[in-house]
Amino acid sequence: MERDIDTTTAPTATTTDEGGVTTTTVNGVRTLLAPRSGPVTAGLLFRVGRADETLATSGITHLVEHLALHRHGLSDLHYNGATAAAYTHFAVTGTADDVVEYLNGVCAALRDLPVDRLETEKEILRTEAAGRGCGAADGMGVWRYGARSYGLVDCAETGLPAITAEDVRNWARTRFTAGNAVLWITSDTLPEGLDLTLPAGEWRPAPEPTSALPATPAYFQGADGVVVLSSVLPRSTAARLFADVLGKELFRELRQKGGYSYTASAEYHPRDTGHATLFAYADALPAKQDALVGAFVDVLAKLRAGRIEQADLDSVRASALAQFDGPELAASMLPAAAMNLLMRHRRLPVARARAEIEAVTVSDLHRVARDVWADALVQVPGRGVDWAGLTAAAPPEIVSGRRYSAVEDGKVALLVAKDGISLVTPNRRVTVRYAECALMQVYPDGGRHLVGEDGFSITVEPTLYHLTGGALAPLDAGVPPASVVRMPPRDPARIPRPDPARSRPRTSGKADRSGAVTAWIWLLGTLTVILTAATGLVAFAETDAELSPEGPDWAAVFFMSLLTAICAYPWIEYLRKRRRGEG
Repeated sequence: MERDIDTTTAPTATTTDEGGVTTTTVNGVRTLLAPRSGPVTAGLLFRVGRADETLATSGITHLVEHLALHRHGLSDLHYNGATAAAYTHFAVTGTADDVVEYLNGVCAALRDLPVDRLETEKEILRTEAAGRGCGAADGMGVWRYGARSYGLVDCAETGLPAITAEDVRNWARTRFTAGNAVLWITSDTLPEGLDLTLPAGEWRPAPEPTSALPATPAYFQGADGVVVLSSVLPRSTAARLFADVLGKELFRELRQKGGYSYTASAEYHPRDTGHATLFAYADALPAKQDALVGAFVDVLAKLRAGRIEQADLDSVRASALAQFDGPELAASMLPAAAMNLLMRHRRLPVARARAEIEAVTVSDLHRVARDVWADALVQVPGRGVDWAGLTAAAPPEIVSGRRYSAVEDGKVALLVAKDGISLVTPNRRVTVRYAECALMQVYPDGGRHLVGEDGFSITVEPTLYHLTGGALAPLDAGVPPASVVRMPPRDPARIPRPDPARSRPRTSGKADRSGAVTAWIWLLGTLTVILTAATGLVAFAETDAELSPEGPDWAAVFFMSLLTAICAYPWIEYLRKRRRGEG
């Protein structure tokens, strides 16, 4: 089953397999060729993407892609570039001369990036991000991986402000190399004049995935009207077919029978060399979303119990086999073959690929169903789904540190400790530990935005909190320098200000009363210490034969202990609330 991993080195000779795909090299770049009628299409792939970055350098791969394509901006070529989680792709369609012009231009630009365009391209990327819509599954990556590795695809390109010309040159020089690239062309021969000269470099394995989940299966609460499931599985033919079976079952149960959804589907996407991600999705009107969640979970439970129809497997198997009956099969399979070569995943001959599809059984799908649920992360609307056996993907505990109340609401506060910072509100608690801080944006006006490796973030605006001098020194001392991004000055109009109508000066009557209460509590704490010592002395004296020859007076010991407890209770309760950020 499609689990083998090809770890062989790039070929040095030209070979043609039984399916008609020719493998060769051009300037050290592994290249796949297969003929097709009509215009020539080519794709140049590099094994580098968003998952290779950090939050502090996020956007650098996309920036290199844009700079490499700048000189083609006014061209009539039909071309494109894309930066994904684990790869970057440059594609073109046209005549053989068009393909040569485009690919030669991309490689020339990668050798000598037009860094004079750096700031302009940054602005273009920001504009592109602002116009990009949000998909139903956006955010799933951050919940699963955190603000690292494959979770960065769901994060803003926050590293752009600090990226320099030397940074992009070095990224291109070390990642966009001949050894880290694969080219595919729908032609039986190499176009004349093709020059793919690139820096020398070794192939880079796909990044190791990180995890932000305490356990799986897990869930988190998302937008109304949609349920989304993701699960990471070993790449296999059975898993690909299972995704199609799951899609059929969801459509049948949620749309045709239940009438809850308009769209109900499932997809299978290779993630890296050995793993793929299965996504399942269903929508509903808010009024029906509770019923949708129950029906969605029931479908997974049914398949996990092994109640899989042979007819469904036969149907998706027939569709999978039909791909081999299309015209110009070798050329149609080139993009997938090139991607497998780039990721060092095995590329099956057509006969073996067909045989594996035909060999999948209902038992194989049953096994995959159990694996899907074991690794499931589910986004649900409304209430939680603990009843289904899923664990809430909750934020970590708050730190025990100094409390700084918000100007507008004393129930909102920052807790600043030596090892981390927490934000506490009546309905939310978030913590970022400095050692696990993926990004801290620092503004000249004193504002800071921290994002933890788990994806949770805290924004510190000095204008919105009662911060004293040096309050944020622990942040600056504790966050790793590599995670710090110095931001340009903000327009004063963009710096948040408290609403005067909601702000309460700290010297107001209520604040004074709070101060008086605090003073009394500290006095009680001091008395508690004194009474505890006194109680110990009384107990010692009463139990000492020389000091109390008539025997211990337990009433005196009890009275002192009771007095100590009366003073200690408010003190202990105060410390407990302060630790939780409520004091």
